[in-house]
Amino acid sequence: MLRHFLPLALPVSFALLLSACGQEGQQQVTIRPAMVVQPQPASAAVASYPGEVRARFEPELAFRIAGKVSRRLVEEGQRVKANQPLAELDPQDVRLQLEAARAQVTAAEANLSLVQAERDRYQKLLERQLVSRSQYDNAENLYRAGQARLKQVRAEFDVAGNQAGYAVLRAPQDGVIAKRQVEVGQVVAAGQTVFTLAADGEREVLISLPEQNFARFKVGQPVSVELWSQPQERFNGIIRELSPAADPRSRTFAARITFNAGKVQAELGQSARVFIQHDEQVPLAVPLSALTAENGQTYVWRVDANNTLKRTPVRVGAFGETSVPVLEGLSPSDWVVAAGVHVLHEGQQVRPVDRSNRVVNLATKE
Repeated sequence: MLRHFLPLALPVSFALLLSACGQEGQQQVTIRPAMVVQPQPASAAVASYPGEVRARFEPELAFRIAGKVSRRLVEEGQRVKANQPLAELDPQDVRLQLEAARAQVTAAEANLSLVQAERDRYQKLLERQLVSRSQYDNAENLYRAGQARLKQVRAEFDVAGNQAGYAVLRAPQDGVIAKRQVEVGQVVAAGQTVFTLAADGEREVLISLPEQNFARFKVGQPVSVELWSQPQERFNGIIRELSPAADPRSRTFAARITFNAGKVQAELGQSARVFIQHDEQVPLAVPLSALTAENGQTYVWRVDANNTLKRTPVRVGAFGETSVPVLEGLSPSDWVVAAGVHVLHEGQQVRPVDRSNRVVNLATKE
C-alpha cells in the first residue's frame, strides 16, 4: 500500500513547496510606502536657545574675615535693601582683638606722656648746661619713638574696629537674594561666597551655546527674545557677553542677552527663548525626523529616480524646533524620506507618498 501512496504524495509535496516559494517571493518584493519631502530653503531659519532671566549684576557676597556663622537674617528669594544686615559671625574673637588694640593704645599714650615729660625736663637742663647734648638727643629720640608707636597702635585699633564691623555682612544695594550657601553654625573662610544677590535694575537672559557653533556668535549680534509669560511678543536684544571658556561639565559657552528696549517686564528665573539669525545663509533645511546617525556620521535616506533608497551623508547646522539646516550633502531637487528612517536599508525600493498619503511621482515633481 505504501508503494501506491508514494507516487501520489510526491506531486502534492512539490506543489506545496512551489506554492510556499511563490509566497516567499511575493513577500520579498513587497514595496512599503515612504513619506518623502524635498529640502526647503532655510534662509529665513533661525536657531533658538532656551534661557533664563537673570539680573544684569549678580555680586557674590562674602565676609571679609573668617569665623563661625552665628545668625542668618535672610532667606533665599527675599528682597533686601541696601546696607541691610544679611548674616553675622560670632563676634567674640574680633571683640577680644578690639579690646587688645584698645589696651595697646592706652599703653602707648601713657608711654608718650612719660617720654615727653622726660624730654621736656632734659631740654630745661640742657638750657642750663646741666646735661650733655647727647643725653638730650637720647630723650628726644625716645619721644619720637613714642609718637610713632602711638600712631602705629591707633592704626591697629582702627583695623580691629573694622574687623569687628566685618562680622556683619550687609547688602551692598537693593535686590533679591538669588542664592544662599551658608547655614548657622557653619565656619566660613574670608571671601567664601555666602549669598548671591540679584541686584535691582536691568534684566538679561542667560543662554548656553554649543561649542561646535560657538565661532558663529559675536558680541553685539542682534537677537530676539520671547518670554514664556508673553508668548505672543518678541523683544529685540543683542549678545552683550560671551564666556571665553566652556563649562567643564556641559561643554557649552555661556552668553548673556540684554534687551534693547528700556525696562522689560521680566521676572527673575522666568523661562525665555532666544532666537538668533546667523550671518551666513543656510541654503536648505529638512525635518528633524529625516535625520539618522551611525558611528558619529549623520545622514538621510535619499530616494533615487527608480524609487530606491541611498544613504546620503550630510553636514548639518544647529537644530531648530522642527527642522535642521543642511550645510552639505543635498540639493534642492533631492527627495528624502521624512519618517521611519530607522527601519530602512540601502537599496530598498519604496513607494514615495506625501504627507496626505498621495503617491509622489519623483520623475515629474521637481
